Amino acid sequence: MPLLPRRFERLKSVLNKRISDLTVLIENVEKPHNLSAIIRSCDAIGVLEAYAIFNTDKFLTFNSTAQGSQKWVKINQYKETAEAIKVLKNKGFKLYGTNLNPKSIDYRKCDFTGPTAFVLGAEKWGISEEATSLVDEHIHIPMRGMVESLNVSVAASALLFEAIRQRQVANIIPEAGEGMTKDKYKEKIFEWAYPEVAKWCKSEGRKYPELNEKGEIIDDLPRTEKMRY
Repeated sequence: MPLLPRRFERLKSVLNKRISDLTVLIENVEKPHNLSAIIRSCDAIGVLEAYAIFNTDKFLTFNSTAQGSQKWVKINQYKETAEAIKVLKNKGFKLYGTNLNPKSIDYRKCDFTGPTAFVLGAEKWGISEEATSLVDEHIHIPMRGMVESLNVSVAASALLFEAIRQRQVANIIPEAGEGMTKDKYKEKIFEWAYPEVAKWCKSEGRKYPELNEKGEIIDDLPRTEKMRY
């Protein structure tokens, strides 16, 4: 069954608004509900890719809270905190660690219009000492009640939507795919439109085929692979 043109247009309309220079780095957030809620917020505001650190061998586990958002937000997983932070810094991100300490500042006083990564820690302990020493800035969300912090997924949502608010004021929200490079856009639209074909291409070491304006594969592929979705 071929990809329907209206489905392809829907995929493009969402990808056109994706942002590659805004992300989260979640460190050992293991509860499926929290992980799912964070990724759902990422999808809602247009984050292209997220990052996760798990110091042990385990699969990312989602529940119904995600509403399938994990299919649309790629999660780059690492075992070591230093490695993940190095990757983000090499990509030009400024890392903001959510951490209540004497150095932390009110998140509303920060400028999130540049490449921004929010580092959020485990549900009970927050970010690790290692992450604390490696982030560029320490931030906190002011509390007015007895509890000193928000649930990690709620904190992620508040920070992401503040970043989006600032970017809307600055008029730098992507609307036509300008939130990523052209090569990244072509890669993503193919993976979204033909996930099974994309997996096959990777296993075979092949480049992704070209698509026409209707979203049809125009390169010569084996029929059994071309019909995968």
